[in-house]
Amino acid sequence: MEELLAKAMQGVDPDAPGAFAQIFANLMALVPWTQLIVWQIVFIVVGALLGWWRGRLKATVIASLVLGPLGWVVPFLPRRTPPPLPGSKKR
Repeated sequence: MEELLAKAMQGVDPDAPGAFAQIFANLMALVPWTQLIVWQIVFIVVGALLGWWRGRLKATVIASLVLGPLGWVVPFLPRRTPPPLPGSKKR
């Protein structure tokens, strides 16, 4: 924890007005953004393939974008049928 705090505070004067922004920028520089973006793209592509296979492409892509691999469950959920229109009779 001390190592992380030292990296976050590197080159920061705690009394300066922009200290929070500089600490935040230092912490964001430690995040492996390339790997995170690549994995998110993989999750979306796999979700798109599952959605295309099950006929629910749009819903699965959105769910994979928001939930990652947990969105892969969406194409396997039962479809909701819309309620019947007023005045229509079932046969």
